[in-house]
Amino acid sequence: MTGQQDLKLLQPHDYEELYREGKTSPGEVGTSLDVIPWDIGAPQPIIVELAQAGEITGPVLDAGCGLGENALFFAECGYQVTGVDASSCAIEDNRTKAHERGLQVEFVVADATTMEGVEGPFRTAVDSALLHCLDAEAQRSYISALHGICERGARLHLLCFSDMLPAEIPAYRSTEAHLRESFSNGWMIHRLQRRGYATTFTKEKVRSLLERDSSAMDLSHLEVDDAGRLLLPIWQLTAERI
Repeated sequence: MTGQQDLKLLQPHDYEELYREGKTSPGEVGTSLDVIPWDIGAPQPIIVELAQAGEITGPVLDAGCGLGENALFFAECGYQVTGVDASSCAIEDNRTKAHERGLQVEFVVADATTMEGVEGPFRTAVDSALLHCLDAEAQRSYISALHGICERGARLHLLCFSDMLPAEIPAYRSTEAHLRESFSNGWMIHRLQRRGYATTFTKEKVRSLLERDSSAMDLSHLEVDDAGRLLLPIWQLTAERI
């Protein structure tokens, strides 16, 4: 794990503000945000890939479900789904979305590092960008909680920022060695590969934010998808609960 020192990470109240108002004020994160970076208005493309490849089996846990699009997508596919997030605002909004779309999803306000109040067991767990929001101690607790709530043979599909992430972005990064060590006890890793995480940003949008805040960031090595969305460097991990 890298980037553990002096990070100005989003705090719980920042997420509440983001989900309630779609923006944050300047503060601990170093810059204000007028959009939710991961709000692409759809499930993450990698999540869709996994479902299309037959790698999802219900019941499904969406840990750190945020805006709920992945969980709602699984429900559309016919899976039994539970979405968990610490943000009461996000969970409230997700319940409304599910009702409006005629979908059945169990959205729960809970601490992912304990999974207290979450009813398992699950055959599939999905983490779409939660792990890298947690410090080292919280990561250990979270991985243990996932192990406890997944049944033997369950699959975990995890997407987290890699060590290739630009230094200016406030998040914990994982090296390959860190992930292999973190999932060495109670899990068998079947996939660990570098991918790109779709964001709501274009390169032009990021440049305008940086200019506004008099910051600099090298975007030259970052890719974009067919929709022009900036892809942030992540690890895609698939592990079996043993």
